Amino acid sequence: MTSSSAARTVGRVLLGAALVFAGTSHLTFARKDFRAQVPEWVPLDVDTVVVLSGVAEIALGTALVALPKKKEAVGSVAAAFFTAIFPGNISQWLHRRDAFGLDSDGKRAVRLLFQPLLVAWAIWSTRAK
Repeated sequence: MTSSSAARTVGRVLLGAALVFAGTSHLTFARKDFRAQVPEWVPLDVDTVVVLSGVAEIALGTALVALPKKKEAVGSVAAAFFTAIFPGNISQWLHRRDAFGLDSDGKRAVRLLFQPLLVAWAIWSTRAK
């Protein structure tokens, strides 16, 4: 295993663990904070969206760790998931909803910059080169 391959493996496992943690927090201690990110135009109950996205994150995180032979496909799905939930981050910023310590327009705006990094992380950590 090359050092690049080892770094990608570590990155994939860390991303998987982060997703499982985030998904678990959707279902438990951070549920209220995640409700602040659901855009008002989503045609489902806010709590249902939080629960479903939490379950999706747990499944994606588990798949990133447990299915290394399918890592490219799972990485693509994770990148798509991070892209799909980005409107929630924009909604939180636009509507000035405080959650996760993001209690100012500046903090919420900085948070927006991290979503593309998650997409890149998902792709980088699951590709051979």
